This record gives sequence, C-alpha cells and structure tokens, in this order.
Amino acid sequence: MQIDDLFNILHNSLEYQNNGKKISLKDMASSLGISMRTYQDWKLGRAKPQAASTVIKMLGKLDDDEIIRAVRKINKLDNRGNY
Repeated sequence: MQIDDLFNILHNSLEYQNNGKKISLKDMASSLGISMRTYQDWKLGRAKPQAASTVIKMLGKLDDDEIIRAVRKINKLDNRGNY
C-alpha cells in the first residue's frame, strides 16, 4: 500500500463519517494545520511523509479497542497543543 492510498482511504472515511458530505482539500489541510499544497501532494503521492506509513503500521498492530484508546489520547494532546 502506498502513502497516497492511506491518505485517500482516511479522507474518504472522514467524508463518510460526515454523512457523505465532500471535504475540500483546503478544508482538510486547514484542519490538519498544513498547507493545501502539502496535503494535495500527499493525496496524489507526489510527496510521502515517512512517518505516516510507520504510524499506520503501528496502529495496524493494535486491536480495535487499543486503536481507539491511542487515537483518543493523541487527540487530547493535539487539542491541548502539546503535540
């Protein structure tokens, strides 16, 4: 699996969670705190953030409940600006 596949799967999952409403690249990038160009490059496979594939592989080694627990901890850190 390529990095662009991961970003497309996650982007589509977020749209699905949003009742199928499309999320623009600009809005997604803004919510992630990155430029639209950077996010677009990741989605198209023109740039590959190396940590992304490692993070996904690590999450893939966890069971479902632990994935949820880990992601919630990450979200709490991100919301406090300590990340």
